[in-house]
Amino acid sequence: MMRSLKRALGVLAAGALLMLWLAGSSLFIVYPWESALVLQFGEVVATRQEPGLYFKPPWQNLRRFDSRVLTIDSEESDRYITTEKENVLVDSYIKWRIVNPSLYYIRLAGVEANAAGRLREIINRGLRDEIGKRTVKEVVAGDREDLMGVMRSRANEAAVEVGVEVVDVRLKRVNLPAGVSENVFKNMIEERRRIANERRSTGDAEKEKIQAAADRDKTIILAEAVRDAERIRGEGEAETAGIYANAYGSLPEFYDFYRSLGAYRRTLGNAGDFFLLAPDSDFFRYLKSEGEVPSAVRRGGAAAAESEE
Repeated sequence: MMRSLKRALGVLAAGALLMLWLAGSSLFIVYPWESALVLQFGEVVATRQEPGLYFKPPWQNLRRFDSRVLTIDSEESDRYITTEKENVLVDSYIKWRIVNPSLYYIRLAGVEANAAGRLREIINRGLRDEIGKRTVKEVVAGDREDLMGVMRSRANEAAVEVGVEVVDVRLKRVNLPAGVSENVFKNMIEERRRIANERRSTGDAEKEKIQAAADRDKTIILAEAVRDAERIRGEGEAETAGIYANAYGSLPEFYDFYRSLGAYRRTLGNAGDFFLLAPDSDFFRYLKSEGEVPSAVRRGGAAAAESEE
């Protein structure tokens, strides 16, 4: 009885162990950061890319692959030739990930080193072609974003054949050999000097144009001002002459007397002045009067007094 019980317990324990082994070899978990292939005798029979718990027969094998974005970084600079036949040294890196685990396993044996070598070969070939179309200046100081976009597109066209996707391609550093660097800097200095001279010439031409316009406007304004001044002066003198003519016409004798007084004041006002004139000169006509003031002069004086009042 006891022997039969022990035998039954041994069978149950062996069955439990067998069940545990079967469960351990048949059930597997796929985590969010990975994908898995189910293999049978080296052939892919199932692909699992969604996270979760899966079952497979015990005689099938499992290969896991990292589905996150991976990096391939260049260990040393690669040498490329520009369209000017000048050498440039380029450091780059590649961001990539596995998008088709089955194709990745078939074409590259699922080995990351194989994928890195294949992608590096694709990128190097693309960079050689693209840099060969550009000058040193365009490679060093040009639009790298455009170059990287072309490289990413070209790399993905080839990478899709091995089940991977190129997420990004970047140039970390572009170095120049010593002689090339000196020539590039010299060309850049000459280019900047040429642009500065062009802008200086343009500024001088603009300055001459503005100055010529200002001189022209100044001449026009001065000419118009002189013209207006002469016109106003002429009008004033004409009006003055008219007033004098009217006044002289109405009382000529008085205005002769008045003008003579002004002449006396201007000529005889300083001490020591003397004139050599004949006594009967017309200049002394009103000084020779014996106290009798001409009637016309009296009338003119009265009229002037009335006008002042």
